Amino acid sequence: MKVAYITDDIYLKHHTGATHPESPKRLEAIDKAIAPLRDSLYFLSPVAVSDEILGWVHSLTHIENIKKVSLSGGSIDADTICGIDSYDAAVMAVGAGIVALDGIKDGVFQRAFCAVRPPGHHATPTQAMGFCLFNNIAIAARYAQSIGYKKVMIIDFDVHHGNGTQDTFWEDNSVFYFSSHQAFSYPGTGLESHKGEGIGEGFTANFLMMPESTDSELLDIYENDLPPLIQQFNPDIILVSAGYDLHESDPLAQLNITTEGIQKMIRSILDNADVPFVFFLEGGYDVNALGKNVKVTLEEMLN
Repeated sequence: MKVAYITDDIYLKHHTGATHPESPKRLEAIDKAIAPLRDSLYFLSPVAVSDEILGWVHSLTHIENIKKVSLSGGSIDADTICGIDSYDAAVMAVGAGIVALDGIKDGVFQRAFCAVRPPGHHATPTQAMGFCLFNNIAIAARYAQSIGYKKVMIIDFDVHHGNGTQDTFWEDNSVFYFSSHQAFSYPGTGLESHKGEGIGEGFTANFLMMPESTDSELLDIYENDLPPLIQQFNPDIILVSAGYDLHESDPLAQLNITTEGIQKMIRSILDNADVPFVFFLEGGYDVNALGKNVKVTLEEMLN
């Protein structure tokens, strides 16, 4: 199985402050951990995307605000910080998905992992938040549709609910949004009763895990709840918000999920559909665990 790995040093220039959990050290730890897999992966660089592509999901006001705040090295809110290179990193984070999808469409590889910063799934069409500036995976879904992948499924296993992704496709029946996340945690969205509206009703599915949940609760969702939804929706491509803050070591969450549990979850996701897959790095803030968990993800993608 050919797997692309898409990253760039520009992501290390997105500076969030010395004590911020979403730091360049995350990608440095991943880079070190995946060293044994280098000869098996297809390394690519991302591209910078245009305002037009960003505008498939985000308002012009949102885009201009990110540019403005980045130029001044300011912050969107207490958690969402911009340095002078943050806008450039953010448009290249979106661009990783574009490169991944073009490569898949051209038959160069079948799967891709986008090791990007800043993450994206909290960014709504009009608001950056939760460490996220632009919604990398939501824009990728729209781009995928523009090149022929009409039915897109997004699977989000980050410990925090991807409110921005859900908002983007809330009234859309061409993109199915599936999320598992910790109950009663940031940003407080993603109730199981939230299923979409209008023609999008039934195309959002949220599964909550109580604090201190273990591998068995996680795997119950991915081995029993997810497969029938994939079969019913029958997607042309699956995009994955890969947030590794569900791991037991993570300082920003309270789940007891092991690396072995994560590996089994990834295997279950990949086994349930014979379609292309693109993974986008989201959370994960214990850097050593993050490296190990990305490595086992890539090992499963290569199988």
